[in-house]
Amino acid sequence: MESAEVNGGGEDATLVGEKKKKHKGKHDKPKPWDDPSIDHWKIDKFDPSWNGGGMLEVSSFSTLFPQYREKYLQETWPIVKRALKESGVACELNLVEGSMTVSTTLKTRDPYVVVKARDLIKLLSRSVPAPQAIKILDDEMQCDIIKIGSLIRNKERFVKRRQRLLGPNNSTLKAMELLTGCYVLVQGNTVAAMGSFKGLKQVRKIVEDCIHNIHPIYHIKTLMIKRELAKNPELANENWDRFLPKFKKKNVKQKKVKVKEKKPYTPFPPPQQPSKVDLQLESGEYFLSEKKKFAKKWQEKQEKQAEKTAENKRKREAAFVPQELINATSSVDQTKSAGQDMDDVSAMAKSLKVLNMVVVLFFCVCIKIHK
Repeated sequence: MESAEVNGGGEDATLVGEKKKKHKGKHDKPKPWDDPSIDHWKIDKFDPSWNGGGMLEVSSFSTLFPQYREKYLQETWPIVKRALKESGVACELNLVEGSMTVSTTLKTRDPYVVVKARDLIKLLSRSVPAPQAIKILDDEMQCDIIKIGSLIRNKERFVKRRQRLLGPNNSTLKAMELLTGCYVLVQGNTVAAMGSFKGLKQVRKIVEDCIHNIHPIYHIKTLMIKRELAKNPELANENWDRFLPKFKKKNVKQKKVKVKEKKPYTPFPPPQQPSKVDLQLESGEYFLSEKKKFAKKWQEKQEKQAEKTAENKRKREAAFVPQELINATSSVDQTKSAGQDMDDVSAMAKSLKVLNMVVVLFFCVCIKIHK
C-alpha cells in the first residue's frame, strides 16, 4: 500500500510538471508587426486629424495657489491664456477663491493636453515663472513636484538639508540642472522639476536622498562619470560599476552623554546662603558711612587704573626699544646663565674631591684601629 501511494504521488507530480510545461509559453506568440528598428520611447507629435470629432465630455482640473502669487498670476495670466487657447483649452483665474481652473472645449482635439494644462497650473502655483511653466505643453517635456516637507520632522534639520540642494551661490542646483537636463526650483515644502522622464527620475533620487542626509555631491560625481563614459562607444554594452565611485559610510564617533550622578536624597532643604547684607556685616563694611564707602571704592578704582596705565605704558615703550639692545640684553643673560652653570659645575667637582678625601681618611683610621 505504501509503495503504491508513493508511486501515485510521483505520477501526480509528473502530470503537474507536464501541465506547467504545456502552458509555459502560452502568450509568447510571434509579433510580425514589431520590428527591432522601432523606437518604442519615441513620442510622435499629435495630429489633429486623429481626433476630428473632438471631445465628447468636458474634463476640468483646478488647483489653489498661495496669496503671495496672486499679483504675479494676475499680470501673467494673458500669456497663459493665449498659450492654452492654441491647444484648445479654456482657463479661468478666480481671485476670490484663490484658484485656477482649466477645462476642455469643443475645439480640443488632443485628449492628453488637459493633463498638460493641469501640470501647468500646478507649476504656476509652486512659484515657477510663467514662461518656463508654459514649456510643459510640449510633448517631450514632463514635470514632477516632489514633496519634501513630510520627509523629516525636525524643522531646523529640514531647512539645513534643503539649503544643501542650493549650495553656495546656487552652485549645487546649477550642477544638478546641467547633468540631468532638467529645470529645478526649490520652493517651500516642494521641489518642482521639469525635463525628460530619465532626468526627473535622477532629480527625485538626489532630492529625496539629500533630505535623508546624503549629500548631493555624491550623486553629482556619479552623474559626471556616467556622462563621460557615455561618450565612449566601446563601453556602451559594458557594466559601468567598476568605474563608478563607491561611497562608504564613516562611523563618526558620537559624543558620550555624561550621566549625572544622583545625589543622596535628603528631606531637609539646603542651608540658606548668606545675603549681601550678611557679607557686609561680616566684613564690617555695613557700619561704614556712605562717604567712607565711596572713598574706599574710589581708592580701589584708582589703584586698578594706575596698574593698567603702567602696563599700557610699558607695552608702548617696548616698541621703541632698538633691536640691538634687546639682542645685547639677551646675550648678557645667556652668558650670565652660562657662567652660573660653569660655577655650579666647578663647585660640584670641588665638593666631590673633598668627599673622596674624607672617605679615604675614614678608611685609613678604621684600618689602624683594627690592627
